[in-house]
Amino acid sequence: MSERSSHWQLQTIVTQLRGARDQWRAQNGRASTEQGGRELPSRAAMAEILEALCGALFPMRLGPVDLREESEDFYVGHTLDVALNALLAQARLELRYAARHSAQAEEEVEARTTQIIQDFALALPGLRSLLDTDVLAAYHGDPAARSVDEVLLCYPGILAVIHHRLAHHLYRAGLPLLARISAEIAHSATGIDIHPGAQIGRSFFIDHGTGVVIGETAIIGERVRIYQAVTLGAKRFPADEDGQLQKGQPRHPIVEDDVVIYAGATILGRITIGKGTTIGGNVWLTRSVPPGSNLTQASLQVDDGTQK
Repeated sequence: MSERSSHWQLQTIVTQLRGARDQWRAQNGRASTEQGGRELPSRAAMAEILEALCGALFPMRLGPVDLREESEDFYVGHTLDVALNALLAQARLELRYAARHSAQAEEEVEARTTQIIQDFALALPGLRSLLDTDVLAAYHGDPAARSVDEVLLCYPGILAVIHHRLAHHLYRAGLPLLARISAEIAHSATGIDIHPGAQIGRSFFIDHGTGVVIGETAIIGERVRIYQAVTLGAKRFPADEDGQLQKGQPRHPIVEDDVVIYAGATILGRITIGKGTTIGGNVWLTRSVPPGSNLTQASLQVDDGTQK
């Protein structure tokens, strides 16, 4: 130990931190792994994987700066090979961790992991086509957008949606932890919080985006446009007899096709926003509305000054 580090009483601190970890593991039934290695996926590894996948999906825009079109296919193939093998390793950690209290054999976990990542790889061309509709929706939906390239390179909403499309596939495939890590990486970068469980249709556009929150069980149709600080959240959180929150219950809004939701609107609960509806800024909404509605703060006021 260096003379400088001795100023910090590092040996004492290290020992105390070990004690804190051991105590937590004992209290929560967390025995050390047999190999003593990492048992959970790595956020840093997932960040690298997602960056590589973005480059493979849009090589001449999100790929390396020196990439040329004549080497585009080679880059995509090499990048996918590295990224998918890295994703396989992270998926293996998640599924092994999930299976440690079950009787599932190691061979079954390995076979399932491989199949999930194979299916994910085969889904990438379809995801690229779906993302193209999102990019075009952003370009056509924002008069300030000068090109689809500007949208792809600059718009935080597009980055968030790319991550969501990838994360949603992982979520549905049985890798909820990897999916959530992927979503939170985008959340940190953009300020847009989309749970990977949310179902979102084609041509989805988030303009500006900071502060947008979309909950796990939200269902969003096609050609929907939302602005910054919009919340599609839950109105209440039902608990079981022991007071524990019930997981996975439908509790977020259903937004039908061609809906526009302006900045600051808060929409809560399992309600339905009918097709073609426009919801004005800062509206607070907890009831379903029919197709073609046009809601503003003024239209929600009643005679006594309260809101419906």
